[in-house]
Amino acid sequence: MNILIADKFPERGIKKIESLGCCITYKQDLKDEALLKELKNNSYEFLIVRSTKVTSKMVESSPLISLIIRAGSGYNNIDVESASRHSIYVANCPGKNSIAVAELAMGLILSVDRRIPDNVIELRKGHWNKKEFSKARGIFGRTLGVIGTGRIGREVIYRAQSFGMRIVAWSRSLTPLVAEELGVEYEKSPEDVAKKSDIVTIHLALTPETKGIIGKNFFNALKDGAYFINTSRAEIVDEKALIKAIEEKGIRAGLDVFSGEPSYKEGSIQDQLALNPGVYGTHHIGASTEQAQEAVADETVRIVENYLKTGKVLNCVNIMERPPSKALLTIHHKNRIGVLASILDIIRDASINVERMENIIFSGGEGACARIELDNILPDKDINKIKNLTKDIYMITQVPLQS
Repeated sequence: MNILIADKFPERGIKKIESLGCCITYKQDLKDEALLKELKNNSYEFLIVRSTKVTSKMVESSPLISLIIRAGSGYNNIDVESASRHSIYVANCPGKNSIAVAELAMGLILSVDRRIPDNVIELRKGHWNKKEFSKARGIFGRTLGVIGTGRIGREVIYRAQSFGMRIVAWSRSLTPLVAEELGVEYEKSPEDVAKKSDIVTIHLALTPETKGIIGKNFFNALKDGAYFINTSRAEIVDEKALIKAIEEKGIRAGLDVFSGEPSYKEGSIQDQLALNPGVYGTHHIGASTEQAQEAVADETVRIVENYLKTGKVLNCVNIMERPPSKALLTIHHKNRIGVLASILDIIRDASINVERMENIIFSGGEGACARIELDNILPDKDINKIKNLTKDIYMITQVPLQS
């Protein structure tokens, strides 16, 4: 199996994948046209990336690829729609960097409150200013608003509780009961969280529903002088509304993500928000700890190994959970050559498509059961054809499925 790793990846993880019998090409700086050329000129079957963008052209350029793994929690850098059209699995490694991101979020909260970066800058200039930097609110007893209570949000909650903070939270999946179990106060909307919070931290996945969800109404509800932390995705926040809140309401922001951040590892940045003096920014490093990267590498290895051994993809993000099937055929039969092929011929001749199928083999290897989901009801005459095909078919039933 030929695998291209087009991003920085731990050496230990590479050796583990090679031990599975795979041939690894490791080129951690491939981007844009260089990656496209590499895919066109070689026969790779798996592609592993971290932050590198995988475009539709790249997907189309390498017809042998069957699996793309994003060595991280999100996957918005991959054209999943194009991959799905070309029958390519896309998988990610959710939750493996949760602690690292939570640690950075807490670091940004402390940095914003104690103005730690400004302290460092002044000291490096040779300027002592204890009078100015002694002014801080402190976070003990303050109200922290957590938007998004998935793996990362919960890790933040656990750490904030140890700092003695009161926590209010909202998430699309959060219920009052779950909030009580987490030891937080349940709120009905992000705006309700904003109204009560001294500090708000964002931990939402980027989806069509969450894009721009933290906008004008949210910042209007936020207290003057509050702290705003985002270590998730820049697109979740209306950055113009945030800039206005910084300028008009004295909001201090701790941000790890920016809509205008470069795709390259090192160079200049001209993003308006990143350069704003009211922002304490980091360089999209939330998941960039050795612990997190090793955990992600181990999960990537697990995905590769499971696919090679079973044909199934762990953490797959582009499998249709429920195909638009209208009927389920259940066929008990002998495990013999040609039985399933003959059944599928009859289904094909009826101009009906198979949406999903599995064939279960019973102990001893003699008996089997095929479960075939169809996009339409198979007529009785074709059911009878299957029944009369061979003595190797024991029983056949068809039940309609609700769409």
